Amino acid sequence: MTILLVFFLLILLSMQGAQKIYMASGTDTFVGKDSRLYQDYDHLYTSLFQTQSIVVMVEGNDVRSAEVMQAVDRLDHQLQSTEGVVETTSPASIIKKINYQMIGRSRIPDTDTEVKTIIDGNPTIFGKLIPDNTHMVVSVVMAGSVTEDKTKEILKATEEAVKLSDFPPSYNVIVTGDPAFSIAMNTEMNSSMGPLLALAAFFMLIVLSLVFGHVRWRLLPLPIVFLGIIYTFGAMGFLGIPLSMVSMSAFPVLIGLGIDYAIQFHNRIEEELRKEGNKSKAIIRTVKHTGPAVLIALTMTALGFFSLFTSTVPMIQDFGKLLTIGIVMCYLAALFVGVITVSLFDGISEKGMWKRLKGRLRPTKASVEKVSPKKPKPRFIGDFLGKLTDLTIKYNVIVIGIATLLCIGGLYADESVGIQTDTNNFVPQDMPALLDLQHLKDIMGGSDELNLIIKVEDTADPNVLKWMDRFSEHEVHRAHIYSASSIVTLVKELNGGTIPDSRNEIEAIYENIPESQKSRYMYGKNILLLNFNIGNAASDIKVTGIQDLTNIVKQDIQWMQAPPGTTVTITGHSVVFTEVIGALTGGRIEMTYIGLFLVLAGLLVVYRDWLKALVPIIPMFMVTGWSGLVMSSLNLVYTPMTATLGALILGIGCEYSILMMERYFEERDEGASPLEAIHKTSASIGAALIASGATVVFGFAALIASPFSLISDFGMVTVIDILLVLVATFVVFPPLIIVLDSWRDKKRGIQALQKKANNVKGADIQ
Repeated sequence: MTILLVFFLLILLSMQGAQKIYMASGTDTFVGKDSRLYQDYDHLYTSLFQTQSIVVMVEGNDVRSAEVMQAVDRLDHQLQSTEGVVETTSPASIIKKINYQMIGRSRIPDTDTEVKTIIDGNPTIFGKLIPDNTHMVVSVVMAGSVTEDKTKEILKATEEAVKLSDFPPSYNVIVTGDPAFSIAMNTEMNSSMGPLLALAAFFMLIVLSLVFGHVRWRLLPLPIVFLGIIYTFGAMGFLGIPLSMVSMSAFPVLIGLGIDYAIQFHNRIEEELRKEGNKSKAIIRTVKHTGPAVLIALTMTALGFFSLFTSTVPMIQDFGKLLTIGIVMCYLAALFVGVITVSLFDGISEKGMWKRLKGRLRPTKASVEKVSPKKPKPRFIGDFLGKLTDLTIKYNVIVIGIATLLCIGGLYADESVGIQTDTNNFVPQDMPALLDLQHLKDIMGGSDELNLIIKVEDTADPNVLKWMDRFSEHEVHRAHIYSASSIVTLVKELNGGTIPDSRNEIEAIYENIPESQKSRYMYGKNILLLNFNIGNAASDIKVTGIQDLTNIVKQDIQWMQAPPGTTVTITGHSVVFTEVIGALTGGRIEMTYIGLFLVLAGLLVVYRDWLKALVPIIPMFMVTGWSGLVMSSLNLVYTPMTATLGALILGIGCEYSILMMERYFEERDEGASPLEAIHKTSASIGAALIASGATVVFGFAALIASPFSLISDFGMVTVIDILLVLVATFVVFPPLIIVLDSWRDKKRGIQALQKKANNVKGADIQ
């Protein structure tokens, strides 16, 4: 009872820690803060120049009417007073400026003819805001560093302002843009996760009821694992591990692993209670035999997860930390709370307990089961696994041979598995926010950019501006670079299309440029920004195309060198995105093999026995090959989430094979032959392993119902891999360990005979 009280107090402590958990979705979750990529993008670009824009798109018969422009003007007035809005850019605001220059009055003309005259007379200025007569956009500009909560407030204010602006009834007004899409995506994902996790828990209850039915209190592992999850939340808050879109997916993994630990302890203490009939002895034997076995399996699982720390992506590293902490917490909950709870409940039937809780019945002789029943309940799964083991051992060469060939074929096929890099494909394709954003891009074109940060000795140096002008003209002729914008564009507009030859003239022009426009391209006296519009490059030319384009621009910079004292850094969202996707997906094979090496080294240290080190590893290595074969056959692709599954499956799968191996050698130590030992192992703990595996399978199967392909694909691939792990555990592992163990026994026997013969020969000589 003292131990249970301590763990109850830890729940209260964990709740305090959970309050410290914070969401993380910025650049630093993708790129390490100490990396050059982060420094360039976040410190030089985001903090100095980047802005975000909520876009209001107006569409109708003719957006160039005075009535529509007056509605846009009302929208401008409302939004400009909204906290967090830097400025609004709209055709109405530009018309008022031009009208002020013409007649000295900042107003919208009263007639359609006057409005159209101004627009037609300035095609360059209005071209980006009014692409055709039926569409117009208003850009609500926010600082690039604005928080998500503040963005939500501005988005809501924009939607309210649209309603109050009184647009003509026949016109459609859409509030969209990347910030609006991101908020809608996060909201949709959060709202969909609750029902999916509830469905997963429901499936787990069904699996435990059906597969774990040979023990009493079969549903107990579920609350035990949730206890471990609570402790994990607490540790997460105290250690400052953020919650990101990847780390959120750790909890289904932890539920599957944690239930496995609880099931193993639960299964063993029930077995010991039947054998011993004594609670104290049953607890001791359970802790003595199952405790170390599960701890070794946990350690190897942690080593498999440790490979996630080698990723250069911080959120993947946090994912690994969370998994490692979580399995330790679930193990402690299963070892102490789970074992003690089963022993306390021993002697009371489940029916009797529910009646006592309802206050309708006190414990009677009728409600008490025997502590150690002589005849356990039928074990259909155990019998089936025993027969399956006999079959695989009988045809051991064929089984191991086919498994090996499929593994080799899968490793080869895995190289052809594609990688999904377009984040828009991760969300429901009928999501309104996505449809609005795609509609905007269809009308206005893409807005991806390469951003060149130019450090100079003097921002008013004519040689620098002329080089930027020449370089921009040269690059715009490149494929996928559609336009360039910089301070040079503004200087040329105010100086008749040319760049002055003197610094003083340039400084004078700078004085006439509004600060809101100048700050977009210039910071202080030493930093300039040059933007190249690359349209929809993220979806059109994919990751490799963006990398190639970036390399071409770098080569052009070397060929068309900037003036002395000038340095150019290429950055931007597209550049960061390609680096992140490359690190997430390109490093998956390395992470898998690093995990294999770490687990193998760990097993050698623990057992100091080559057979015990290799036997758990070989079946799981085969699974990595089978997985690639299945993904290639089903035309599945890797995503940032599924790319981590090599390390995850290695950790989860090694646990199953280690538990099988531990029980096998326990039976061998008690005098059983290899065949008897593996048969007893499959029949005794096989049902528990099937239960834990089925729980994980059905838990992740619920994720397949997610409308987000990022999550549903993750669930699909995990289900496939866990099924493959179970196949390897019960089909490949038994013949493999029998072949290797029998071979070693035979070799030891021959060595013993040779040693004996040598001893006899030596005695005869003497």
